[in-house]
Amino acid sequence: MRLHHHLWCAVACAVQCAAQAVPEKPAEPPKAESPKPPEQTEAKPATPAAAAESPVPASESWLTGSIDFGYRWRTDIAGNANVYRSVVNLGSGPKLLGTDFKITDPKHRLFDTLETRAYSWGGEPYQTLQLNVRKQRVYDLTGSYRDFAYFNNLPSFANPLLSRGIYQSQRAFDLRRKLSSFQLDLRPGTWFIPYVAYERASGFGNGVTTLVSDANEYAVPTRVDEVMNNFRAGGRFEFRRFHATIEQGGTTFDDRQNVYENTLNSGNRATSYLGQTLALRNLLATYGVNGSTYYSKALFSAQAASWLDLYGQYLYSRPDSTLSFSQDVTGNNVLNSQLLFYTQQQYLVSSFARLPHTAGSVGAELRPLSRLRVVTSWMTDRISVTGTGSSGQRLTTAGGIVALNAAVTSGLANNYSQFDVLALYDVTRKINLRGGFRRVWSDARQYVLPQTGLPGTDASYLRRNVALGGATWRPFSKLSLNADAEVARSGQAYFRTSLYDYQRLSARVRYQLLSELHLSGDYWWLNNQNPTPNSGWDYNGQRLTAALLWTPKGGKWVSFQGDYTRATLRSDIGFLVPQSFAREWSRYRDNAHIISALAEVNLPRKAKLAAGGSVFLSAGSRPTNFYQPRGRLQVPLHGGFSWISEWRYDGYGEPLYQYEGFRTHLITTGLRVSR
Repeated sequence: MRLHHHLWCAVACAVQCAAQAVPEKPAEPPKAESPKPPEQTEAKPATPAAAAESPVPASESWLTGSIDFGYRWRTDIAGNANVYRSVVNLGSGPKLLGTDFKITDPKHRLFDTLETRAYSWGGEPYQTLQLNVRKQRVYDLTGSYRDFAYFNNLPSFANPLLSRGIYQSQRAFDLRRKLSSFQLDLRPGTWFIPYVAYERASGFGNGVTTLVSDANEYAVPTRVDEVMNNFRAGGRFEFRRFHATIEQGGTTFDDRQNVYENTLNSGNRATSYLGQTLALRNLLATYGVNGSTYYSKALFSAQAASWLDLYGQYLYSRPDSTLSFSQDVTGNNVLNSQLLFYTQQQYLVSSFARLPHTAGSVGAELRPLSRLRVVTSWMTDRISVTGTGSSGQRLTTAGGIVALNAAVTSGLANNYSQFDVLALYDVTRKINLRGGFRRVWSDARQYVLPQTGLPGTDASYLRRNVALGGATWRPFSKLSLNADAEVARSGQAYFRTSLYDYQRLSARVRYQLLSELHLSGDYWWLNNQNPTPNSGWDYNGQRLTAALLWTPKGGKWVSFQGDYTRATLRSDIGFLVPQSFAREWSRYRDNAHIISALAEVNLPRKAKLAAGGSVFLSAGSRPTNFYQPRGRLQVPLHGGFSWISEWRYDGYGEPLYQYEGFRTHLITTGLRVSR
């Protein structure tokens, strides 16, 4: 097609030049006494209509891009198929590997450009589609769609029956989630840009969860179905020194879960309870939460003066939600609060909650000196929840039917504030120093009325001071070093696993050793201690990464990129054993090596070969290894067609949990069509 296209262009141009070379019929000859010099003779210009009728095609194609499609073969999975699906989840079959194309309308009728990108379609675990349509100063339409599979079924996770040789997780999901978003901007490029947008998120699928009753738990099947819609509209104001956005939106959501069982289920308890064997025979439970919210948002940024920039934002929302729950259970179970054994339970719960939420922030950047910048900000986030609920139970016991009813009123208020100030000073053109301070304070209060054995009111506080520091050094143009540090002291914290007294450091170095060789390194370290008696937590984690990029002769024949990461983690936290209330320690260690590399070689006739892969090796509390080598070949065939083929291997293993390992090969082959 391209050869024919170029030949047609050459022929058309030759015909047009020949036609222009044919002399037209001369007009009356000029008078002899005043001949016009030959060099001043003017050719008759072509009329616009003649130019418009030219058969010469446009120099640029109206369609450009490429599409990759093919077929993937997967060998039989050696090992645990559920763990393979939890980690990799690639299958066999025809695939749309990827496409990226652009349509241009030279006459600019309905649009100027239309761009589309799509990747991994054909039953893949993560499928994406993006669309962008533009018409200059008229509209800009963007849309995206994502469809991904969430599969999680690890036998060793949340499974109290491992010691009995039962390798079935009691927390497993096989869900499909779909996310889509669309936004239309009108009059882009002008001082006022109104817009409308819509987002939708949904999920559905099956899984395994637990029915928790007094003295026993039962793993049962579950069905999940959820959807959320978000509508919003607003406008952006774009001036030279002032930018603002005002938006109004609303959200609706509906989350439903069904739990069921129709076979004898003895649960996790291996012994009798007070002389009786507990069991579940039939179960039908339905849980649903639905509601809506509206919200208002405004934000701005302004250059108030040559030395002062201001910015801020404000958000207000008020969600309302309604919960309904019904449960019908038969079997033999116990209600500890009443010391009642029952063979049937009918349980109904309904509640309503309202959650007004206000958040805002303001900040400024000051430049009092040519080398000094001061950035400061304050933000607050305030949530207040009030709710009412009622429940009713009918228990069938050996002595008859027992009815239990209850009604509660509860509330939660959380107020969070944070203040930051950071000064940045250019000591020289090559050295920048920065330092600052952060103050965090927050309180949370909750109540439950009437009291049912637990405290009716509770209050928690967060108080933290953080010192900030950093530096950037560029000794010469090819080398840069950057480091940032935080040191924090807390007086109180919400949770035991919250950051308390911690130190954090991050550093980066970039070095262009040669024009063809780039080196980089990153280091991250976090150390946290919670000194609260009987509930402390000691955590230390660090990560060091070194990477290089080598492109001799600009990558004309070969290029290579690789990186190595060394990561360590240490966690020590105390806990109380539920059966004896004795104090014990949970100690977790992990020491990991992560290596990845990729070499690309340009072969004769514009063929390309790539080979590499990644390796993950860890030792400690849960040693793990994961190997993923791969290779890829692309060979041009004719015109815009190329043959593409890829091989990869996935090998996963855990020495302490060998039943979770797997191995498989994946081979993909297909065509790339480019235009």
